[in-house]
Amino acid sequence: MKYVALNDLHVSLGAKMIEFAGYNMPVLYTNLIQEHLAVRNSMGVFDVSHMGEFMLKGDKALDLIQAVTSNDASKLTDGKVQYSCLPNDEGGIVDDLLVYRYSADEYYLVVNASNIEKDWNWISKHNTFGVDMQNMSDDLSLLAVQGPNAIKALQKLTDVNLSAMEYYTFTSGTMAGCNDVIISNTGYTGAGGFEIYVWNKDARKMWDAIFEAGKEFNIMPVGLGARDTLRLEKGFCLYGHDIDDTTSPIEAGLGWITKFTKKFTNSDYHLSLKENGVAKKLVGFEMVERGGIPRQHHIIKDATGNAIGEVTSGTQSPSLNKAIGMGYVTTAFSKPDTEIFIEIREKLVKAKVVKIPFL
Repeated sequence: MKYVALNDLHVSLGAKMIEFAGYNMPVLYTNLIQEHLAVRNSMGVFDVSHMGEFMLKGDKALDLIQAVTSNDASKLTDGKVQYSCLPNDEGGIVDDLLVYRYSADEYYLVVNASNIEKDWNWISKHNTFGVDMQNMSDDLSLLAVQGPNAIKALQKLTDVNLSAMEYYTFTSGTMAGCNDVIISNTGYTGAGGFEIYVWNKDARKMWDAIFEAGKEFNIMPVGLGARDTLRLEKGFCLYGHDIDDTTSPIEAGLGWITKFTKKFTNSDYHLSLKENGVAKKLVGFEMVERGGIPRQHHIIKDATGNAIGEVTSGTQSPSLNKAIGMGYVTTAFSKPDTEIFIEIREKLVKAKVVKIPFL
């Protein structure tokens, strides 16, 4: 098991620690609903230092990124961030990721913790361009400071004008007396805020400064449990649940990050899905009847009991106070307001397809 730089701090705060993607991570500090609502309504901090970071340098760095990612990274300018995915050879997805452009020949990729080695090997295999690749995953800590008051608290700690930073942009600067900090207007909660990348040696200093600055906003440490409920309310895909090695970004509703203005791994296959239609689609649904919470791998059925799909994510939404989920269904059942049934504990519980985001 691997440990993030702030592991001992989380333990001292009484966090419930679990093994996640090979790391010892805080899933909960106090109460999931409390932590969730703190982020939605004010602010909270996640330690997501288990995420992976790769630096790609060289005059062919963009060529490599264009070859392995589905989005069009040529549209990026310095200081911009792009959401994308790495398609595989079989019609699925190696991982989803963020692409940061520092300059025309320097890019920074942020990948999921569970896929660090897999992604590194995949990109390396396709690096016929002589691009210099550095795996910085073990050197950096990442604090996601999320919620509507995050910007007010963080602004106390830096001269960088945070309110001038657009969504999906970043800069490097000084924050809380720490140098070489990457300040990124990104996050996976839909609640606004910033992601702060610091060297491991500065992680505790940054954490303490953020919590001091956020005191007036009732700042809370937040675990991976609430991170999951927050992203699900916004309909954000989670790798290993809603997207994986077998799902096309077209099936997953990620056509907006799949650009056919260039060739990428297996792009002809995904283009054919876009042009000819898909057999299954990722949809959002909410439970109409009581009867339990939908969970990954629960079977989705029609009114006569025929299997039409499978749940990929589900939860009791703290913001909406109702059970919601996402799953793949055959295309005939993908329109909003379509009646479907989730098999929970051998009972069929009525639900309906709804547009995402839920919130």
